[in-house]
Amino acid sequence: MSGLYAKSALQTAFVELLNQRPFDKITVVDIVRLAGVSRNTFYYWYSDTYALLDDLFFTQTQRILQDDRSFGSWLDGFRHAMQFVGDNRRAVYHIYHSIGRDRLEQFLYQVTRSDITSAVTQMSAGLEVRPADIRDLSAFYTAALIGLAVRWLDGGMKEDPDAYLSNMEKLLRGNIRSALSRSCGEEPQNG
Repeated sequence: MSGLYAKSALQTAFVELLNQRPFDKITVVDIVRLAGVSRNTFYYWYSDTYALLDDLFFTQTQRILQDDRSFGSWLDGFRHAMQFVGDNRRAVYHIYHSIGRDRLEQFLYQVTRSDITSAVTQMSAGLEVRPADIRDLSAFYTAALIGLAVRWLDGGMKEDPDAYLSNMEKLLRGNIRSALSRSCGEEPQNG
C-alpha cells in the first residue's frame, strides 16, 4: 500500500469510526484495523488520534480553499464550509461533544474567514475601500457565522441550515456592500 493511499485510508477509517462513536472512544487499534494498515504505518503519519484529527481538518480545509469558486452571495462560502459538516453529521456531532470541539471550531473559522474575505473583497469592486475595512468587515461576518454554527451544533444540528441561511441572506442582503460604500465615504445604493 503506497504511503499517500495509507494516509487516506487512515483518514477514511477515522471518519467512519467517528460516525459510529465519540472521538474519545476511538483507539489507534480501531483505526488501523478498519484501515487495513499496521500500527507502524499509523505512527509513521501521526503521533496520536489528535494529530490525525488535525490532519483531517487540514486536508479538508485545503480541499475547500483550493476549489475555484466565485460568490453570488457572502453566504455561499459558508455553505461550502458547512458541506463537510453536513456530509459527516454524526462524526461532527461526536467531535463537537468531545475534546475535539476546539479543533472543529478552528476548522470552521479557517475556511469561513477565507471565504468571507474573498466575498467581501469581490463586493468591494469599484470602491476605494481601505484593506483594514475589508479585514474588519470580514472578521465581523466570520464571527457571526461561526456563532450561528456553534448554536446549530449545540442544538443537535436539527434545523435545516440551508433554509436558515437563506433567510439570513434575504434579511441581510446588501449590507456588506452598503458598509463598504460607507467606509469610503460614498452613499450606499439600495439593495
